[in-house]
Parts: sequence; C-alpha cells; structure tokens
Amino acid sequence: MVSEGAAVRRTRTPRAEVALKTLMSEPDSPERARRILEQALVFTGATFAALYVPGAEGDLLCLVEAVGVPRTLYGLRESYPLAGCSPAADVHRTAEPVWLGPAELAGYAGSRRMGSQDVFLAALPVRDDTGGGRCLLAVTESPDGFGPEDRACLALVAEALTRAVPAQSVAGGVREELTGGAFGLAMDSGHVEVGDDLLELFGLTRDDFDGKVETLLGLTVPEDLPSLMSVVEADHMSIGDRELEFRVLQPAGPPRWLRLRGRLLPGGDGRPARLVGTVADASTLRSDVTDVARVQRLAAALATAGTVRDVSQAVVTALRAPLRADRIALAELENDRLVVTVLDPPEPEAWPELWRLEWRSEWPDAPVRTMPTLAAALREGRARIWPAGTTLEPALAEVGPGGLAVLPLPAAGRMAGACLIGWDTPHDFGPDERALLTASAGLAGQALMRAHAFDAEHELVGMLQRQLLPRRLPDLPGAVAVARYLPTTAGLEVGGDWYDVIPLPDHHVALVIGDVQGHSAAAATLMGQMRTALRAYAAEGHPPDVVVSHANRLLMELETDLFVTCCYVDVDLEEGTAWCVRAGHLPPVLRHADGTTEIAERDGGPPLGVLAQADFPLGPLSLRPGTVLALTTDGLVESPDSDIDTGMERFARALAEPDPSHLGLVADALLGDARRADDIALLLMRYDGMAERPRRETWTVWRVPEAVRHARRYTRRTLRVWGVPGDDTDTALLVVSELVTNALVHTDGPVRLDLTLLHRRLRVAVTDASPRTPVKPSDIGWEATGGRGILLVEAMSDTWGTVPVSGGKQVWCELALTTPTK
Repeated sequence: MVSEGAAVRRTRTPRAEVALKTLMSEPDSPERARRILEQALVFTGATFAALYVPGAEGDLLCLVEAVGVPRTLYGLRESYPLAGCSPAADVHRTAEPVWLGPAELAGYAGSRRMGSQDVFLAALPVRDDTGGGRCLLAVTESPDGFGPEDRACLALVAEALTRAVPAQSVAGGVREELTGGAFGLAMDSGHVEVGDDLLELFGLTRDDFDGKVETLLGLTVPEDLPSLMSVVEADHMSIGDRELEFRVLQPAGPPRWLRLRGRLLPGGDGRPARLVGTVADASTLRSDVTDVARVQRLAAALATAGTVRDVSQAVVTALRAPLRADRIALAELENDRLVVTVLDPPEPEAWPELWRLEWRSEWPDAPVRTMPTLAAALREGRARIWPAGTTLEPALAEVGPGGLAVLPLPAAGRMAGACLIGWDTPHDFGPDERALLTASAGLAGQALMRAHAFDAEHELVGMLQRQLLPRRLPDLPGAVAVARYLPTTAGLEVGGDWYDVIPLPDHHVALVIGDVQGHSAAAATLMGQMRTALRAYAAEGHPPDVVVSHANRLLMELETDLFVTCCYVDVDLEEGTAWCVRAGHLPPVLRHADGTTEIAERDGGPPLGVLAQADFPLGPLSLRPGTVLALTTDGLVESPDSDIDTGMERFARALAEPDPSHLGLVADALLGDARRADDIALLLMRYDGMAERPRRETWTVWRVPEAVRHARRYTRRTLRVWGVPGDDTDTALLVVSELVTNALVHTDGPVRLDLTLLHRRLRVAVTDASPRTPVKPSDIGWEATGGRGILLVEAMSDTWGTVPVSGGKQVWCELALTTPTK
C-alpha cells in the first residue's frame, strides 16, 4: 500500500513544473530570477539557493541572486575563481550536475566549513544562449540529502533559469538600454542609467535627467536621505541584496513612497562595482504583507516605544491591517500568568464571553495553564497557526473562529509574552504572512523586555518621588487646595520638583512650590531636605521672608553644587490677604472671580544656595472670595519653541477657561497638553472666604505682682462681651490663671495672652520668650509644691499643646463651650 506521504512526494515534480511555467508566462521583471529560485525552497526542502554567473572579466563566478537563509551560515562565498577547486567551478567546466554530501564537501578547500555540518549541496549547470556556463547552487539540511524528486525539481529550476535570465545580465554590467523601473549605478563615478518608468516616478523626463545620482537624491525627502546614502555610497556597502523604501517629493500633494531593490555586483580588474536593481511605486507592489518596510517601520516604532503599552500599540498597528485580522491581543508573561496589555478592538463585545465573564474584565489576567494550546506554543517558542475548524479550548476558539495565530515573543532566552491574532472568517495562511509574523516576533519580544524594565524602573522612581511629596493636602477653612505632580517621561532619573501646603496658627496657610536643579538622586534628596526645612521654619512662626532666608542659609551650609528655586506664599484665610516671597521661581498667577487672570509679578530674590547674604523681599497679594491662586514649575510653561514669558501668558489664559468650582478638573485641564520633557508640579488654591470669622483679643501681660489677676479680669470682660456663659467662663479663667502663672514663674521676657472664639470653641494661648516646652509630670506627691498646673490644664480642656514661635513658644488649649454664646 502506498503511503499518503509518498504519494504527495511523487506529485512534487508536476506541481513544480506547473509553478515554473506560470512564472515563465508572466511579463519579464527583474524579480523573475529570485522567484524561480524560491521554487527550489518550496519543492525540494532546500534552505538556500543561489545563481552564480561569469563576471565581466571572465575569471570569476559571481553571485547575482540568492534566497533562503544567509549564505554565510554555510560558508558560501560571493565569488569563486573559474580555475579554482569548487563545486561551482567544476560545474562550469564540465556542464554536469554535482551532488555532494558532508564527506565530499570536506574535500573542497573552499567548502571545508560546510563539511563540518550535516548538509548536502547540489550544483547544476545553467546554460545561456552564448554557451557560457552559469551555476545553480542549492543546500539542504535534510538527513537524506537531495532525493530523486528533489533532483528532478532542481533540474526544472535550472532549466527555467536558462530561459528566464538572459546572458546580458551577468555580473559586472547591465543591458545598454534599461527598461521599466530598472537602474544601473557605477559606484565610482555616480553615473546612473535608468529606465523610463523610473524617471516618471521621480517626475523627470529623459531630456531633464543629466545621468547623475545626485539629481535623483535631490528629489527625495531629506529625512530619507541617510538610508539612501547608505546604499549608494560604496564605503558603506558589502556585496549582496539591498531593499528599502523612501519618499520622493511631488509638485502637489504628499510625497510618494517608492521601493528600491538592488544588488551590488563586484567589478573586475579596472572595472567599477555596480549597483543594479529596480525602483517601483510602493503602493502598486505585488503583496502588502511581504513588505519589508513594514518590518522596518515596526523596528523604528519599537525603538522609540518606552512603555509596555507603547510596544503593544506598535505591534498591533504593524500587524492588524496587513494581516486583515479581526482582533489582536498582546500579553506579557509574568511567571505563570499572562497579563494582557492591549486588546484591539478595545470593546468588550468584540471578545469571547469567557474573557468578559470568567476574568470579569476586558483586560484579563489569565493563568497559562488554563489554555494548554497556548502553553504548548510558548514552550516550543515558535509561531503556531490553527486554521478554521480546529478544535481548541473555549478561551482561544472564539478569539479566531476563522483562524488563529499564536505568536510567542522571545527575548534573552525566555518568553517575554505572546500575541494572539484571530480572524472571524476562514483565513488562508500564506508563506508571506508567516514570514511577517516570524520577523515581528523577535523585534516585539526584545522591545517588550526593554519596556517592562523601563516600566518597572519608572514605577520605582515614581514611588520614590511620591514618598517625598505630601500624601494628602490638609483641609483648609475657607479655601480648597489641590496639587498635581507629573514626572518626566524622558528618562528614569528622580526629579526635584515639589509642593507643600503647611497649616499655620491663626488660620494662616503657607503654599510652597519649588524646583531643585537637575534630575538625580542628589536632587531628590535635596528636595526632601528643603521641603522639611521650609516646613520647620514656617512652624516656628517666622514671617515668609525669614523662612526663605533661613532655608537659603541652610542650603549654603550643606555645601551642595545644586541650587533651588521656590515660591512661598503665606495666606491669611481670615482677611483674604497674602504675602509672597520668590527665590528665583515663577510668580504666582491669580484667577479672579470675574474670570480675569493676573501674573503677580513681584520683586524676588536669587535662587536658594547662590548668595549667602541674599535679600528676599515680600510682595503683597489680595484675595477675594472666588480667587484661584496658581503656583507651578517651569516644566509646565517652558518649551523648546517658546520662552518662559510666553509660556506664563499661555498658562494664565488656560487658567481662565475652566470652571473653578471643581478645582481638580481645573488642574487636569492645565496638565492636559503638558509637554513631558521635564517634571511638572502644580499647586492650586481657591479662596472662598471664611463663612464665620473668629473673634480675637490679645493682652500683653505685665510682670507685676497682680499680673495674673489682671489677666483673669481681662479674660472675664472679653468673654462677657462675647456672650460666653458663666460656667464656661469659670473654666476659662482657671486655665488662664495656670498658663499665665507658669509663663511668669518659669520664663523671662514678655508674655502674651491670646483669646480666640470660633464655632463654640474657645482657644486660650499664652506666648513667652522661652523655647523650653513644658513637661507634664508623671507623678505628683502630696508634698510637691509645683507641677500640677499642666495636669489641671489637661483635665479642664479638650486638647492642648505647644508650638515654637519666633525663638519662644506658645502653650495653647481649646475648650468646647457647653452652651451657645449669646
């Protein structure tokens, strides 16, 4: 009984004959020899096939066309001396085919490298109309070598080459009259012979063309010149094929895409090397799937793709249209799980129900073990294709009912991920599509690994940056503040931009924004130090100019090479006034309630860390209810095409457009078109005004024997005016007595009593000149004469504490009134 495989093998010769006759019946084209050689790969299982022809000087057999794997893999040369010992030279002399195995190949000096491999070589004569001998070389890695059917097919290929490749197309020259889009370029002089169709593609007539390659290069798009020059300059060339796409300028409309295919042919003694080939309109080529430029464009897109999502989008763009696929999914492989990064189309309805229900999202995170077919493809590491009707697990079957391709993405000896490509209608998978998938897999895998590392490092940088910034902004009485921070996308270094909102006593708040020079770990460290220093100096109760001056002195003492810019605004939320201090930073921008904007240009000082004795003048700001105060860093307003002044004016106009009632949306709108070449920090505060302003009174305590009695009398009179009931007044008088007594007994210098009433809460604060914080005693004996005062204050008040104030301290407590004030 004859096996099915044997029957198929016996039908190869007739099928090869039909295929070659079809090629021979087509119009003459420069690609005919290549397409004939490709049939040797299809019908014989050869991995390499090439045509050698006599050179111009008649002493060499030169390679003019080759298909399959690179010839260097088998140690084959560009040319062989006709008088030498090589299979090609033997065939030229004897006009008889040669069939060689590994043992025979080892006997040829020029083929010893091949003899070390388990390969078989065939060399067949290719006659021409002048009787000159040309040679067809073919290599196979099949353990059985070239069998009878293989030899018959190779004989048909050699016969087709005899009829398809005329004698004039030998190495060293081209025909005198070039037709169509053919050209021949002398590499030494730059003189080029071209066909009429090629001139028409460049928009030239025969009379307009001077025969110089520079004339054609001058009509190309400047961005494409480097790739073209790498082809037409001999110093950048090696013998072999060339293929690339480029654009030529048109009198009207967009540039036209052209494709160049050529081969550099060696010259003999006294004759220059020549580049021969064709130029064709890229939009009218035979197949858009075998377009080498698509792989080139994919490589270019992946070279600039920084994130995993960028890589995924580039792969989808490169594959879906040429493959006419209905859906593509690209997933990263993390341990034993596939994490899908991009689905195209993104609508959940376009994907199997299992993807939407079992994994509950259009972005599934699926164990590989749930899809054995996919797991097998990843283990094998090569593209797998299943035509329509193949039985697959439900998770994959509905991705491509008309055909499914699984493309593993290898990188650095492991699988970086997988790409699933599905069709809804039965799809015929041709060799061109397989070639495109294979070429894209390696590029995508390497890019995915790089992008994953970039994403991981960028996330680490972002996490570090977020740890150095406030986790949340405080709630402000009579105002709302929001902030945004965007790290640069140009690199992985940590930036030095920061912001802060510092609540201060008496309903003041400090808004701070700054920028440390450079992007580095040192800049981030210094940013953290300066933010902490400004917050500490502000908490001590210093005015804004003193806070900034202290920070400048600290930075000078740190002896760093970096400088810092900052803008510090102290806002009185009760009065609606503010004081601004600038240290080399951008001014605040105010958006008033009527929608007008103002760049609050005020005198400022130099950046921090530049001058030890620098002045930082105060500038007043007036805030009315509804005013938005905006602080930002230069990353939002500065760009290569405009200066900072223009950027600030653009920022002020953008601030006037959105509705300020939702401050978060305003911040997002301002960052919507931000150029991410630098870090960006943005701090916004809308001043609404306090609905109920506190009542305040202050009394300076004199150091006299009856000072405590005077303080009590002043407190009683003030609380009576405020309408505080008698019981709450008694509690307040007791607390005032203890705090004032402690200040007079344990400190020197002035003592001040402050009373504040707001929302049925009475705040009593006593300020003195001593920085020593009162310590609550842990144990009080019956015989002790002091230490009970703080315990009494703690017992009578809801909360108490102490804060540093301008070299001294303030001890305060708050009392919740039991009855409403009158």
